[in-house]
Amino acid sequence: MRFHILTLFPEMVLQGLSTSILGRAREKGLLSFDAVNIRDFTQDKHGRVDDYPYGGGAGMLMQAQPVYDAWRSAVSGCASDRPVRVIYLTPQGKVFDQKLARELAQEEELVFVCGHYEGVDERVLEEIVTDRVSIGDYVLTGGELAAMVMIDAISRMVPGVLNNGESGETESFHENLLEYPQYTRPELWRGRRVPPVLLSGDHAKVDAWRLEQSVERTKRWRPDLYEGYDLPGRALAYLLRDRLFHMDMIEDIRRGQAEVLTVREDGVIIRDVPTGICMITAETKDAGERLLSCVGTETEVFACHQDFVMESVAARFRKSCVNECFQAVYTRRQPFPEEELCGIRPLTEAGLEPVSAYDDLYARKELRAALRGGAVFGAFVPKESVSPQEEDAALRKERVLPPERCVGLIGTHEEGGMGFLHVLEPYRRRGIAAALEKFLINRTLEKGWTPYGQIFPENEASLRLQEKLGLKLCKRRIYWIS
Repeated sequence: MRFHILTLFPEMVLQGLSTSILGRAREKGLLSFDAVNIRDFTQDKHGRVDDYPYGGGAGMLMQAQPVYDAWRSAVSGCASDRPVRVIYLTPQGKVFDQKLARELAQEEELVFVCGHYEGVDERVLEEIVTDRVSIGDYVLTGGELAAMVMIDAISRMVPGVLNNGESGETESFHENLLEYPQYTRPELWRGRRVPPVLLSGDHAKVDAWRLEQSVERTKRWRPDLYEGYDLPGRALAYLLRDRLFHMDMIEDIRRGQAEVLTVREDGVIIRDVPTGICMITAETKDAGERLLSCVGTETEVFACHQDFVMESVAARFRKSCVNECFQAVYTRRQPFPEEELCGIRPLTEAGLEPVSAYDDLYARKELRAALRGGAVFGAFVPKESVSPQEEDAALRKERVLPPERCVGLIGTHEEGGMGFLHVLEPYRRRGIAAALEKFLINRTLEKGWTPYGQIFPENEASLRLQEKLGLKLCKRRIYWIS
């Protein structure tokens, strides 16, 4: 990897980067450091590269022309086919962290612009700079030290630079955790012993201890980092305390379609990526308010697991349409016998057209999306099941009836719950609804998922069906608000 540093003090940079690990990597040809002296490109006969700023003010400002020509000289020798990223070191930039170090380590070449005095003429920065980066909220006399800090951190991510290929990925800040405590000989020093687990020879126990220590240290010393550590795992640990009540959120995470926004000791909020729906649960109104503070005003639909959270959403986001429901979960792992499920197959949008009773459902955006995704199934009966009145009506309209008729459907909502269950009136009380739900439960189990659905409290027939099929019903209500 090649680093080009535009600087007024090339000796300072090269001396700092030519020792220890980076020096050895340079000797091996893994790293290359090109310190470009900006003074070499000035057009001033006295070698000046600065001047007074327009508009007045303290200090001097680096001129655009020598910086620009130094940059052109640096990039002219670059071998990369893609544009080279140019980093300007400034307190006004985004703060440098391990994530950015890993990102920049993927580049073949990088250019660093080291400012001095009161900075650099804004016009050349606008012309050449791709990234403005700060190493912290303080001011240095120049950008050289900041560039060396960044280059050191980036270089550690370059394969071969470190002797142990894993060490660059297992130190502090990996996965948002601080590094665990380390010990060496002697075993006893000033009355302090090395933790016994490190002497056990049991690598699994050592790894578990180190992770526990990293988590504890991060939680105690860097709570800001801990907030981003293993969000899905921590969210699941919280939600599984009340599995039935939170199955919608649990499955959204397990199925890999959730963005976990925040995990607190008293609540969780996630966003379903396909739909943008936010699901939230909290122990208190204050906890709910804190969770909602990380949600943008563009969110259209919320699934709230407490009434006080629903009230906060209504007030904060000006939502007024509320639907309450109970959650039903199929907790068993065994599927239903296949022989009970004949005549059910995937449904397409075309398959719904002759069924006038579905018009209202068909018009719904979510059903159309589920149909396109192959997540809707229909129950079909032979033509012989068509009544004489329906056949006469078809003849009068000179329409040929299909050999089969779709009389019921069921599907999976984009966020994961079973739904859309509907059977035409003449075909009810024949077990078709039960067969449809059994079919979808089996399909869901095949994917390794837990089947669940949400039912309106007034839908007594559906509630009875869930109990008949063995689903467990959580009587605490969930509030959909939009």
